[in-house]
Amino acid sequence: MKKMVLIILFIFALSNLCYSEDNKDTASFKQDEKNEVIFSGTEDFKLLPDTKESFIGKVEKHISLFSEKLKEKFSVWLSRSTKYIEKMKEILVEKGLPEDLVYLPLIESGFNMNARSRAKAVGPWQFIESTAKRYGLIVDWWRDERKDPIKSTVAAAEYLKDLYKMFGDWSLALAAYNAGEGRIYKAVNRVGENDYWMLLNTKYLPKETKNYVPKYIAAITIAKQPENFGFENIKEHKVLTYDEVVIPSPTDLDVIARCAEVNVNTIKELNPELKRWSTPMNVKQYIIRIPEGKKDIFLSNFENIPAEKRFSYDKYITKKGDTVYKIARKTGYSTTVLYEMNGTEIFKNLKPGTVIMIPPNDKFTRSKEDKFYEKKPVKNKNKKIKNKSKQVKKIKKKA
Repeated sequence: MKKMVLIILFIFALSNLCYSEDNKDTASFKQDEKNEVIFSGTEDFKLLPDTKESFIGKVEKHISLFSEKLKEKFSVWLSRSTKYIEKMKEILVEKGLPEDLVYLPLIESGFNMNARSRAKAVGPWQFIESTAKRYGLIVDWWRDERKDPIKSTVAAAEYLKDLYKMFGDWSLALAAYNAGEGRIYKAVNRVGENDYWMLLNTKYLPKETKNYVPKYIAAITIAKQPENFGFENIKEHKVLTYDEVVIPSPTDLDVIARCAEVNVNTIKELNPELKRWSTPMNVKQYIIRIPEGKKDIFLSNFENIPAEKRFSYDKYITKKGDTVYKIARKTGYSTTVLYEMNGTEIFKNLKPGTVIMIPPNDKFTRSKEDKFYEKKPVKNKNKKIKNKSKQVKKIKKKA
């Protein structure tokens, strides 16, 4: 009988041991193990205070969110990051910043270069237009450098550096990156404490900002040890590499692709800041990225293309009485587009027979932003068409 009891106890203990080995996740960590696993920062990049135990729960909540409910999405974000992370780290280190800031785009954009928020923040670092321009990024009809992984990282590094100088604390600097330096400055002054974690118990920070640093700590914790949180076999992308060439601008992207002997999507992917079918018309030269190792063949092919065949556009020939507004209505393009392609001087004294450049119909695709700016002329046009179709329907019914 004793032997039978011992055998049962042995089997029970063995089954428990096997279960704990096969199901080790965040839920099975003891509290002290959790504290050790969660990234609290480094000596030069302190995020959690020394008395961090009371804040661990806030971080764990986001670890659970990323590793359970949002696991599929977070896997995609981690996968995307592998393409850009090395280049971004180099820039951060060169600017004298902690390299671990490279994980911030995980919670900002999921490393999606085309990410756009409801607040109209754009790109991997999610800059709003005013801040982007303040830090040297160009945002106009032709390009949006917030989408450029290199240029936007340089701008983000400068901005984060300024925020840290302002607050002297990385958690507050990150909170300011999320909510704006003005809001954090007011909150600190009202409480009288230069401590992000103290502000969590006040009404002076929005809910999103109260969650922002814990969310970032959760993201960086998983990114540094994904296998510990059930993220295995993350697909790794080829690290971003390229050659750069200076070309006359404007030049069509499909012409660039043809010269580099690659497809046009490859060129668009390497130059995500370009919004149109060509490099900008408002600069004489442009530095374009092409696949690494393609520089010689590109230059050789490019020289053989006549200058007049490098840039595409359609023409509108002016008639008597035409104004920029009438041309906008006739062509369906906004005055903004007409000014961008032709300048403003040409419209001041229009004469019949003047050639007005408009986007090439076969290469130009309107973005949501274009539709917003062009909705007046386009909307009126559509209304007329809709009204005509309604009249036809009424006539048919009467018949």
